[in-house]
Amino acid sequence: MSVHRYTEPDPGRAAIACAHHILARLEEALAGHEIATFAISGGSSPKLIFVQLAQSDFDWSKVHLFWVDERCVPPYDEQSNFRMADRTFIASSGIPRRNVHRVYTELRPDRAAERYAEDIREVFAIAADEVPSFDLIHLGMGPDGHTASLFPGEPLVEDRDRITAAVYIRKMAQWRVTLMPSVLLAARHTVVFAPGADKAETTRAVFESEFNPLELPAQIPAHLARGVAWFMDSAAAALLA
Repeated sequence: MSVHRYTEPDPGRAAIACAHHILARLEEALAGHEIATFAISGGSSPKLIFVQLAQSDFDWSKVHLFWVDERCVPPYDEQSNFRMADRTFIASSGIPRRNVHRVYTELRPDRAAERYAEDIREVFAIAADEVPSFDLIHLGMGPDGHTASLFPGEPLVEDRDRITAAVYIRKMAQWRVTLMPSVLLAARHTVVFAPGADKAETTRAVFESEFNPLELPAQIPAHLARGVAWFMDSAAAALLA
């Protein structure tokens, strides 16, 4: 397991530490390449990080931005991960719109997933049977142990071939498009931001229970990914040994 765990007293300070780590990894990527590739997650917690990123003096002109997952709603719907990132980060960071690669949720879920995979292949200049290696992927974790839109019991957790997929989340009665485990595992660096007391038991299970990603998908980055940095607050880390 190649993971470094960082605990801060509260979510705000965990977000600041996480944002600093993200910027450092992107600077490293740009030191050796013309562009950097960065995939972000949605939900409510990342807002704290995105505000920090937007306020930095980082030059975003060479960063290409992608989404780890997206809800199949219109792009400016209140549930849209794109909308949240646009309002808290993209619009004020100066990142060129041509570098922003959102999921086209106006399409049918299966076609949106296919189109997203096509866009990724074009930016990474890879063949249909290749997997992209992002410079940095940002993940979250739900209290149930899901990450990206890979939920407990979802067969896609065991798929190591596809880049993207459409997935129906039954308990939310909602279609989503998600990056697949093959992409999560191919990233050069991964950062997980998972604060909150509601995640304490799951955090303990992810790190200390028997490895079973079908039950706890968040074990994929925790146990198998490269260069993982896991940021949490004291409440989330309360049950760790």
